Amino acid sequence: MQEWLANQPDALGEELLIIQKEFDGFDETRERLDLLALDKDGNLVVIENKLDDSGRDVTWQALKYTAYVSGLTKTQIVDIYQQYLDRYAGGGNATAHICEFMEVEELEETVLNSGNDQRMIFIAANFRREVTATVLWLLSRGIRAQCFKVTPYTFGEELMIDIQQIIPMPEAEDFMIGMSSKENEEKVVQNTQKKRHKLRLEFWEAVLEQLRLDGVTLYQNINPNKDHWLSAGSGVRSCPYQMIFSRDEARVEISLQRSETAEKKWLFDQLIADKDQIEKKFGAEIDWRRMDVKKASRIVYAQPFDGFNRDEWPKMIEWLSTHIQKLEAAFGENLSILNRQIRVSND
Repeated sequence: MQEWLANQPDALGEELLIIQKEFDGFDETRERLDLLALDKDGNLVVIENKLDDSGRDVTWQALKYTAYVSGLTKTQIVDIYQQYLDRYAGGGNATAHICEFMEVEELEETVLNSGNDQRMIFIAANFRREVTATVLWLLSRGIRAQCFKVTPYTFGEELMIDIQQIIPMPEAEDFMIGMSSKENEEKVVQNTQKKRHKLRLEFWEAVLEQLRLDGVTLYQNINPNKDHWLSAGSGVRSCPYQMIFSRDEARVEISLQRSETAEKKWLFDQLIADKDQIEKKFGAEIDWRRMDVKKASRIVYAQPFDGFNRDEWPKMIEWLSTHIQKLEAAFGENLSILNRQIRVSND
């Protein structure tokens, strides 16, 4: 069950990033928690998995582990996840993975392990009354805890698992708790976010104005925003053209984000089949990123810039205007044909 959850954490009804298993990085103790994860809000999640009965002491164990991890800093969390990647996942860049999971351009833009927002998840085939009573009491005190009941079934030689949240009931509202010792770190992050949001808004306002002057209609109904990307429809659902603004570069890209994995990989394969023709229209080699293990595929063209230097903005904006037009011209016909094929197949 632990290995299955480590590879399929969304079985718990939300997106979780497993950052360690059998974690024992506690001072002066050799105790191990089963799984340690991050949720989409950057909160640490302690996951305790029991084979059959929940046991009398599981809530006490989880409370201890949650107290232990409550003081972990962002740097320590990245180090813990890097160790996990190196040992269990064949390596990789922990910072990049966390940024992708949190949907931020840079780690400085997000808070990890905020205040007292740590969470607990209990998983067992059966829960003792003293465990459920304790979890309900914790919930009433604003500490977020969940119980998931696991029921295995066999069908021939296949093993199937039914996993259901029993506390709190899924329709119950979320329980929120206050802030604590890491307020200084959070304040720095919030100030950074505020400054960058303002910077991006000003940048996109200037970009859209230049596109208007250049007669580019692709973004004519798009408003500036605080994100590091600005999207416009390509004619294919969930496959927008995007302009990207970051500290180190500007990019134009097509992001294939369709919910059906097979469909978006099919779209990518159809486009790359015409790679030579498309790149000839575009006028340069393009970075084709199928990214089999990721939810999206991307087709990217990038140029280095000092994005946070306003003196660089005129060159960046001119580059974006030129290359988003080239991207649309290179891909527009192919995307239109593929969209018609999708509609026919759906009909």
